[in-house]
Amino acid sequence: MPRPLVKVCGMTRMRDVELCVDLGVDLLGFIFHPKSPRCADPDFVASVKTGKVSKVGVFVNQTAEEVIETMDRCGLHAAQLHGGQDVDFCWKIGPDRVIRAFWPDTYPSPQALLRDLENYSETCGHFLLDAGTKGQGGTGKSINLAILQDIEIQTPWFLAGGLGPDNIREALSVNPSGLDINSGVEKAPGIKDETKLREVFRILAEME
Repeated sequence: MPRPLVKVCGMTRMRDVELCVDLGVDLLGFIFHPKSPRCADPDFVASVKTGKVSKVGVFVNQTAEEVIETMDRCGLHAAQLHGGQDVDFCWKIGPDRVIRAFWPDTYPSPQALLRDLENYSETCGHFLLDAGTKGQGGTGKSINLAILQDIEIQTPWFLAGGLGPDNIREALSVNPSGLDINSGVEKAPGIKDETKLREVFRILAEME
């Protein structure tokens, strides 16, 4: 089995960007939410040149116009929407550029989650399933994987929520298209831990 896509989010330092690129990350996430301790400076994000690695902006409360402006300014390939944005909002950004976050723990059943996902299937290139209830992520909480065991999600999707060396194998049990890693590989908010990052990629290489 090929390994899932790997996205490392909450990037704030060039040295961490360079490490992730060297390790073979597929996507880098930059948070544009003023209340986040990992909020990235747009000038820094614009300066990041990553070659084949995609740059993703995480947005919570911005308007669609503000999202598009930031994407253009910073050279972002995709917008990860964490504010419960509706279908029309996703259309404005462009379906091939949207990663829309959902919070499985807020649904009464796996079927209710699946119905909501299907409503967005034409407007999102990817979904992201996160722990907790809402917000920009990075809480360190793990998702309840049981809700994902018995549903088949047609749209490519990322699994998020406290992922790191200790639980990455368990996360792979629900066959996500991608893994979104943030707080589980940090020393402090926005400061990545090289040892933990290297261990995650070692585990993934071992399982291919």
